[in-house]
Formats: sequence, C-alpha cells, structure tokens
Amino acid sequence: MAEGILEATTANWDNEVLKAQEIVMIDFWAAWCGPCRMISPTVEELAKEYSGKLKVMKLNTDENSDIASKYKIMGIPTIMFFKNGEKLDQIVGVVPKQQLKAKIDSFLTS
Repeated sequence: MAEGILEATTANWDNEVLKAQEIVMIDFWAAWCGPCRMISPTVEELAKEYSGKLKVMKLNTDENSDIASKYKIMGIPTIMFFKNGEKLDQIVGVVPKQQLKAKIDSFLTS
C-alpha cells in the first residue's frame, strides 16, 4: 500500500471503518481492473493531502468479496465514504480529482 493508505479487509472492517470516528474513504478495487489503476494515483495524492483529517483505505474486492457484496459493489472502482459506521456516499468509476476533493471537503465542513 502507498504511504498514508491502509488496507481494508474483512478482518479489520469493523474496527477500521465502522468504529472509526473520522471520515473514512475506501477505494474498492481489483488488480485486474484498468480504471482502478487509473484512479489509484489520485487516491494516493488525496491520502497525502488530507493526512490527519481523513482515513484512506483500499479494499481488494476479489480478496474481500463478502464486504463488496454487503455494500452491493457492482462496478469498480467504487469510492465509498463512511463516518461513525454510517455510509455517507459513494462514487462509481473514474472521476476527476477535483470532484473527489469537493466531496471530501463537504464532509469535513458539515
């Protein structure tokens, strides 16, 4: 994993995501997914830019299919946002960095 990004798994999901007090951004991805590789550098940049304000995680949908099924992930990449165990929102597909920043900023200021 890149600097500032944690790996989300079935084993740590409850502690790292559902019990987290801060906003958690999770990138649902798979190794074979081209668009996932396209958005990965953006996710890494956001992890650095929002260090200390936002927890950034990546979840491999092939290795953690139970979590992907639970949240009805139909297409990847899917970026999902959580706070206090509640899903706030999600974005499916490759989107511009500015769109993700606007979403994050709206959560941080609300």
